[in-house]
Amino acid sequence: MFEVSHLNLIYDMDKEEKVCAVNDVSLTLPDTGLIGIIGPSGSGKSSLMYCLSTLKKATDGDIVYNGKNYKELTGKELERLRREQFGFVFQHHFLVGYMSALDNVMVAAKESTTETKKRAEELLQQLRIKPAECKKKPKQLSGGQRQRCAIARALINEPKVLFADEPTASLDHENAFRVMHYLKEYAKEHLVIVITHDHSILEGADRVIEIWDGEISTKEAVE
Repeated sequence: MFEVSHLNLIYDMDKEEKVCAVNDVSLTLPDTGLIGIIGPSGSGKSSLMYCLSTLKKATDGDIVYNGKNYKELTGKELERLRREQFGFVFQHHFLVGYMSALDNVMVAAKESTTETKKRAEELLQQLRIKPAECKKKPKQLSGGQRQRCAIARALINEPKVLFADEPTASLDHENAFRVMHYLKEYAKEHLVIVITHDHSILEGADRVIEIWDGEISTKEAVE
């Protein structure tokens, strides 16, 4: 569970200009479920995700995950938390160019075993990557296939929390639907946080949080 209190993230653009990307955000997130964070470009939704996932340090405020306040954790402890508990899907796939699709998934695994390979193959199959395509390098795959490989990589260790920043951005409608269906199934036993500007992919989400100019919308704050 996440408990967030009066969170702020301020970027110093120069000596005179500061941008408040996250402005006094307070919220609670459960252990499981599909949570959508939606807003236009520059609204602060990705900045909020970066703070929740320990990728950025908040200017002030508190983030408590399963009883652990980020402020009280060392850099190594935050890194361990991120590695052992969290998974990430970014807007860019960040696949390793000289590795096959299958190897790109397996490289993120905690252990390289026969079971790990089997799980990687199953994940790719579930995300509609055919066996022949698993042997191909990223440049030989379409943009949608590369993004689905990145999603499989994020899930290889079965993270308790999956942070997905625009996970369907490179996908056509059919594959976007399939990916979101898979994430909804995964969210039955894990927490999946999807950052997007597209309301349509959040149909069936357990909760949708709207953010504008770094602030949670009045409606969400009241609820």
